Amino acid sequence: MIDLTKGSRNFTKNFDLVLMGLVLITAIFGIIMISSAGGENAVRYVVVQSVALVVGLAGIVILIALDYEYLAQISVYIYGFSIFLLILVLIPGIGKVENNARSWFHLGPVNLQPAEVAKIAFIISFSKHLSEVDDQINQPKNVLMLLGHLGILCILILLQPDFGTAMVFVFMGITMLFVAKISWKYIVGGIAALVAVCPLAWFFFLQDYQKNRILTLFNPESDPTGAGYHVLQSKLAVGSGKIFGTGLYKGASQMNNMLPERHTDFIYSVVCEELGLIGGILVILLLTAIILRCLYIGMNARNSLGRYICTGVAAMLIFQVFENIGMCIGLFPVTGITLPFFSYGGSSMLTTMLAIGLVISVRYRCKLINF
Repeated sequence: MIDLTKGSRNFTKNFDLVLMGLVLITAIFGIIMISSAGGENAVRYVVVQSVALVVGLAGIVILIALDYEYLAQISVYIYGFSIFLLILVLIPGIGKVENNARSWFHLGPVNLQPAEVAKIAFIISFSKHLSEVDDQINQPKNVLMLLGHLGILCILILLQPDFGTAMVFVFMGITMLFVAKISWKYIVGGIAALVAVCPLAWFFFLQDYQKNRILTLFNPESDPTGAGYHVLQSKLAVGSGKIFGTGLYKGASQMNNMLPERHTDFIYSVVCEELGLIGGILVILLLTAIILRCLYIGMNARNSLGRYICTGVAAMLIFQVFENIGMCIGLFPVTGITLPFFSYGGSSMLTTMLAIGLVISVRYRCKLINF
């Protein structure tokens, strides 16, 4: 279980300094932007985000000490615990409603979003599941079991309701299945089923505010003070930055308080406003480098389990980056998906750091076996 016999010398030799360096640079960059976007509460936001980063770093050390194969062995318990939390948060009086969704536990000064915990649980447990079926993945029974594995979490998250986070899980699951070489007939069938379900989702699952977000995506000017307000203000902030931006802490949306959720959902808009196109591109380059590093480590993992874990982490980051930046520039509907390492949120930061810890653990074992 614990792999510390090689001592501190092997730890420094086998530790992935490239990925860790990219993560630290990106996270610190994110905290600086939160300090600019946070307004009167900036100090509190920075403290919470910094504490989450430090706790996340401690979590990475623990995940390196615990072989990812050991975590896979107990994945059924990790998965079960995540289901328990997702059920518990749905109970009125226990789960708290924020932004029209019962998605949070309020534990004194600490807020916890169980769906974030479930992301890590899903990556570990689904990777274990895929590694077990391996060459038999295309047997109908195995496909149904894998879909059930994913579907249980998605249904519980949709009941909150949190459509955006559910889509993160769907994207992770599809990407991991693709890497596991699931047959194209299932992929095509799944796409067809998704298209068929869309009308049902529209009429029976999506709330009115969610429908309005989708409709105003195509014409936000139709409701400039309602559903289209966030998108219009975000696009104004992005465009006002031009090439070099207005300067850190000097964004107009900070002065006039016109852009909602500056420090969370629309942090990328703040980056573009204050640091311009240069800052926006830098954010994309840093996040892309982290994702590519995760994929590289997965390609060189010592077994399929490690490859699936790295794929799951990369897929989680890819979806969140595309969705968040897309909604900031008006390409995707507003869903409340955070931008990894940049959006304020202790649960989000901790989850992202733990996900990176899983990847570093895979890389650590890969180097050990080749030493």
